[in-house]
Amino acid sequence: MSKVSQPDIPEIQIFNTLSRTKEKFVPVKPGRVGMYLCGPTVYKEAHIGHMVGPVIFDTVKRYLTYCGYEVNWVVNITDVDDKLIAQANQRGISMSQVATEMTADYCANLLELGVNQISSMPRATENIDEIIKFIQELIEEGFAYAVEGDVFFDVLKDAQYGKLTNRNADDQQGEGGTAAGKKRSAADFALWKLAKSNEPSWKSPWGDGRPGWHIECSAMSRRILGRTFDIHGGGLDLTFPHHENEIAQSECCHGEPMARYWMHNGLMRASKGSGKLGGKTDREPSGASSAESQGEQADTNTKISRSKGAGGLRELIARQTGERIRFFLLRTHYRSTIDFSEEGLEEAGAALEKFYNFFIRYQRITSLDFYQQPDEQGLSLPSLGGGEFETVGSPFLQSIKEMRNNFIHSMNNDFDTNGGMSEIFGLLSALNKYADEQNLEDVAQRDSQSVSDFSRGVETLRELSWILGLFQKPVRKSEGSADEGALDSVMGLVIDLRNDARAGKNWDVADKIRDGLNAAGIVLEDRKDETGWKTI
Repeated sequence: MSKVSQPDIPEIQIFNTLSRTKEKFVPVKPGRVGMYLCGPTVYKEAHIGHMVGPVIFDTVKRYLTYCGYEVNWVVNITDVDDKLIAQANQRGISMSQVATEMTADYCANLLELGVNQISSMPRATENIDEIIKFIQELIEEGFAYAVEGDVFFDVLKDAQYGKLTNRNADDQQGEGGTAAGKKRSAADFALWKLAKSNEPSWKSPWGDGRPGWHIECSAMSRRILGRTFDIHGGGLDLTFPHHENEIAQSECCHGEPMARYWMHNGLMRASKGSGKLGGKTDREPSGASSAESQGEQADTNTKISRSKGAGGLRELIARQTGERIRFFLLRTHYRSTIDFSEEGLEEAGAALEKFYNFFIRYQRITSLDFYQQPDEQGLSLPSLGGGEFETVGSPFLQSIKEMRNNFIHSMNNDFDTNGGMSEIFGLLSALNKYADEQNLEDVAQRDSQSVSDFSRGVETLRELSWILGLFQKPVRKSEGSADEGALDSVMGLVIDLRNDARAGKNWDVADKIRDGLNAAGIVLEDRKDETGWKTI
């Protein structure tokens, strides 16, 4: 990927939850970005709320890649947890079977929403050795202690505890049950839990048990991204206690910052109405006060979650399409609360239809398919980073250039996809108007220069829509092909999960993974030595 030439564009600014201000983005290693997003606890099927963070950070990675950075984006899978154990007991199957089945469901839904930029999806159960090592280091440094098979983090030993959410140790959510009586302070949290009878467990220096939730992310992020990485993301509801405890563990262990920038997306709630699509909304946050107000919202019962009965994501995608849902999510600034409704998705569909109709018009004018961009300068399709282009003598191209620069300014301003979306609609309007004024559909009247300028404008639309993850494959054609290279990281995980299920003779799980992928338009091909895949 070649770096885009943007000499007149200011630096990227990111709102850092830790400092409560926008800060200039300066990566730990020049030209490289490490980004970690807290993934799901895979005990039930994914719901629409689980898609918010992945869609946002998929777009963030796309933009950083567009700007020339090499981005390593990690999304973890929590596949050992009390909820998983309870679900396994309820269904009469193993915890690993539940996790395998639900991870496959999660990945299939990600692909439907165009989330295909994930570099790595580590599972907690694959990182037990790293987790035990991390806990041992905390004990050796005096920040953790073992009691009768349990290990706890000593919150009072961390003088900076609570700096992310401006809380103190007294605000920590204490754990009940038998663990409460073992702790030095009610604020201390579990790093390792003594196994109960008939629960999944691993051997450790403290006895058979399993990791606590918070230590999993600290261990996996360190293994893949290092002690200090660039961006840690997650939903606003994870700031406390999860991210607060991650910071405490990692920074006490290493004596250095865990992440330079903490990005938190707003939550999703059921909407009583939907706003206008295609322009800027009035829900864009304005600094720390907005983040604080969202913190209040996070404590309410309005967010969409499994406990509120959310579900049926696969059916929702079948009704509305993944592209509609992605478009709907990105039309709001990522730090704002998203008001969800099917009416809003219907409006998103109507707005997208304008683009689909334009793509048909583009094909009439040029005989080219919008989704099949010609290979330029040996770059992979689509050709990104068109850079600056000549506009001399063409007011039309000058206006296209201005909208492109406005889009980039929006994205540089804390990844404002709402502002960027406004420029995408402006591009669409300008292209249609130019086609009308120049009679481009009339072969006898149009001139070749006008068609060339028009095509250059369409290149810009394609370029910017790639950043948003939109219009990557036809939604109206079953034969639309996907970018295999971009999907490999996710599909590799799904295939591994199915192979694990087959090796364990969990045929029902293996069949569900296969059938779920078929529903998403992906077919697995079992060959002699490997399993391949293709889109249908």
